[in-house]
Amino acid sequence: MTDRTQANWQEFFVAINLLPLGYNAWSGFLAGERGAVVCSLNSPQLGLTGESFRAHYIPRSRLASFLNAWLAFPDTAIVNHHHITSHILQAVDGYNSETDVILLLESGDRASFLYLWNLPIAPPRGYEIVCKGWEAFHLDPTTFAEMQLLQVDLTPPHWRIG
Repeated sequence: MTDRTQANWQEFFVAINLLPLGYNAWSGFLAGERGAVVCSLNSPQLGLTGESFRAHYIPRSRLASFLNAWLAFPDTAIVNHHHITSHILQAVDGYNSETDVILLLESGDRASFLYLWNLPIAPPRGYEIVCKGWEAFHLDPTTFAEMQLLQVDLTPPHWRIG
């Protein structure tokens, strides 16, 4: 894959995942300190809404040890840079949490460091949109009182409908 193809793929990933990235960045920051969002695309989850990825917020106080352990794996290679840990830590120390996201993206045997700024939806707004979305779909347990459930046990020899 060429560097430009890689960059196009990463831009597309960020564009379609802007809300969850912003949500993770802002909720992590609200927990108390600057940090980085880490996404791994190596073991995607397939659900009703399609494919999803694992995302974690690593606070600055734990980031150096995380990077040392993560980059020590022989299958992980940082794209374009061999010794980038200090640059990542400097970026985390200086980024604007209200407008920027520090993203570490793992895909296959490659790891990329992305400093995202000038985002069309800032992290606090992404957080707000995701939270309001959950509120809109939050159902009171009493709304399930009228629900009917048909259960079929497919484990032989007890074929039953209950």
